[in-house]
Amino acid sequence: MPVTSNLRREAEHLAAPYPALLAEAERVAAIVAQGVHGRRRAGAGETFWQYRDYSASDSAHDIDWRRSARTDNYYVRENEWEAANTVWMWRDGSAGMDWKSHKSLPTKKDRASILMMAVSSLLMRAGERCAVLGVSERPHTGRFGIERISHKLATADGGMDALTADFSAHAKLVLASDFLADADEWRQRLVALTARPASGILLHIVDPAERGFPFKGRVQLLDPGSKLAQLPFLLGRAEKLRDQYLKKFAAHEAELAQTARRLGWTLITHTTDQPATQALSAMYQALVGDT
Repeated sequence: MPVTSNLRREAEHLAAPYPALLAEAERVAAIVAQGVHGRRRAGAGETFWQYRDYSASDSAHDIDWRRSARTDNYYVRENEWEAANTVWMWRDGSAGMDWKSHKSLPTKKDRASILMMAVSSLLMRAGERCAVLGVSERPHTGRFGIERISHKLATADGGMDALTADFSAHAKLVLASDFLADADEWRQRLVALTARPASGILLHIVDPAERGFPFKGRVQLLDPGSKLAQLPFLLGRAEKLRDQYLKKFAAHEAELAQTARRLGWTLITHTTDQPATQALSAMYQALVGDT
């Protein structure tokens, strides 16, 4: 019983921000929806695309029993639209994403969640299908789907292991992160995803302090999520390191952009002190095309 109570409290804690995040996402989506056009397509599509192996994310009614009866394996029949028009979402849940440089700003995690919820809302209202990597058992669409996907985005752990979860072949992915981990680590992850095959959007979330380094005087840098929460050095006069920091940050961004370009991904950078509608418009147009 105590274990159940603890799990319930933890679930309630995780879900607490959900209503406010969803409300903000719907507000942002409504603004953008007035200025964008829906995707031109002839319905859900009945053209056969391929057979693929059954996975744990599929339900039993997805199995093509006639094709499966010829072998010892289970196969799922995918139509062309179903294979190519499912968008899978992932929002980084690492400790560094739960940070903001000023009380008037959203955390990087909250802004990423809002943008992912909003683009999901726009896509599913247009009949597209969306899912959350490592969380969704199958893609969703429609009003009920919007609520389910939004709740999952708000409460998902956002661990790196989710990037190895099953998703539809040739699907589009939207990965939201500050991408501050080592550039080689992200290159390896993106190469692995591209090979599955998949492509999509890298939504780079940046706090304005990370871009501008406004610190002066004696500054202690903290490592989010660390028990000690302290790096092995203390800046005596932070302003003296500003130029060096800005060069390193710019080089890191350039390397991320180069990786995205080489692998065929679209990089969209959003700073949290800017309107969310700008990034949302760019995301939506990149996913559905300027129709």
